[in-house]
Amino acid sequence: MSGGTDGRDEEGRGEEARGEEVRGARRIPGPRPPADDFGDLGRVPAPGTEPTHEPEPEPEPEREPEPERAREPEAPVPAPPVDSPPVLPHRVLQALLGAWALAACSPEEAAAVEAHLTDCAPCAEEALRLRDAVGLLHTDRSLDLDPMLRARVLESCLNRRPAQIPVPGWAAPYDAETARLDALLRDIADAEWHAPVRLRWFEDERPASRRTTVAGVIGHLMTVDGLIGAALGLGDPMTGAPLTPTARTEAYWASTRVPPTRAVRGPWREQSHTLIRTVSFAGRGVAELSVSYGDFALPMQDALLDRAFECWVHAWDIAQAVDYPYEPPSAGHLHRMIDLAVRMLPAALAVRRRSGLAGPARQLVTAGSPGRSLHLEIEGSGGGDWYVALDSPAALGSAEHSVAQVALDGVEFCRLLAGHVPPVEAAAGQRGDREAIRDVLFTAASLSRL
Repeated sequence: MSGGTDGRDEEGRGEEARGEEVRGARRIPGPRPPADDFGDLGRVPAPGTEPTHEPEPEPEPEREPEPERAREPEAPVPAPPVDSPPVLPHRVLQALLGAWALAACSPEEAAAVEAHLTDCAPCAEEALRLRDAVGLLHTDRSLDLDPMLRARVLESCLNRRPAQIPVPGWAAPYDAETARLDALLRDIADAEWHAPVRLRWFEDERPASRRTTVAGVIGHLMTVDGLIGAALGLGDPMTGAPLTPTARTEAYWASTRVPPTRAVRGPWREQSHTLIRTVSFAGRGVAELSVSYGDFALPMQDALLDRAFECWVHAWDIAQAVDYPYEPPSAGHLHRMIDLAVRMLPAALAVRRRSGLAGPARQLVTAGSPGRSLHLEIEGSGGGDWYVALDSPAALGSAEHSVAQVALDGVEFCRLLAGHVPPVEAAAGQRGDREAIRDVLFTAASLSRL
């Protein structure tokens, strides 16, 4: 009884020991691969020989199994060290804001500026404004402003609050063209003021030209505009100078000891502002005030329109010399300039006829009656239809008495008036009396002058 009990006790204890051994033992490795698969075959004992057994190492004392621990999350791999931005004084960082907005800083400077913007609110606001301003810089667009931009801005302002003393409508073309020319002059560099400019006109039935500079052209405009100032009682900037525009210009150029520079822009622009202010304050009566050009005279409203036309033509000359884009005047102003030239054609044609440069009158009529006419069809911007009296300045142009027709683009007709296009090459379409067509085209070119 007792022996069975001891056996069962020993068996029970043996099972408990084996259980503890199983719980504390390591994992049993998988079966070893056969010797002929890999390994050193020389180490396999030959058949019939007893393998030598090496003494087995003593078993290590059993250890109590350690309780399982919760697996700790793996630590993240540290990122490579990043160089910290350089520490710069506030005034230096403030000076770098413009370069930062243009993306012109070095990587270190950009990092320093961006780190500073997170801590300095005034600099952050300034940086935001500079970034917005950079978005307005479009170098691929034309530098020339839209000719109608100024008119739209003024119209919007005047609709909100009308001017107490508005600029007369007949003076608006001169105001607009001087402003556009001034914008061109503001954009060019100092060296470009000495760029050569060739002024062209038509004289003695052939083209004429004169070489000057950009500054010389502005001096020419200022000198001839002095005739308007003298008529308004503002005083003549060239006291004792001749009245004809060409003679005044030659006298001005001869009086300058050194070539004019960009310093001429200020007096010219101040003079144009003064003329506009004076005619605006003078009232309605000033529109008919006579302005003498020496050989002829024009009412003030026509004289300022004539000066607007010459300002545009010479601005075009300057733009070509400095490779600057320049657009024609607005359609309304261009129409007025063409209308003035057409109104001057009958009298100029009569002068050429007396000099033997035009054909004789074919049909004389009483003053104010319709007579032989040429239909002038101007196409494009500023276009329209005009009828030019051929035989007498006192006659009226009439569609019923039209004997010829000429079709021209508006800008091309203005180039003919400025003497920039030969009369024989100007007309795009002609029909009717060839002599009348030739006389009108050559008369239009003869209106040009220096």
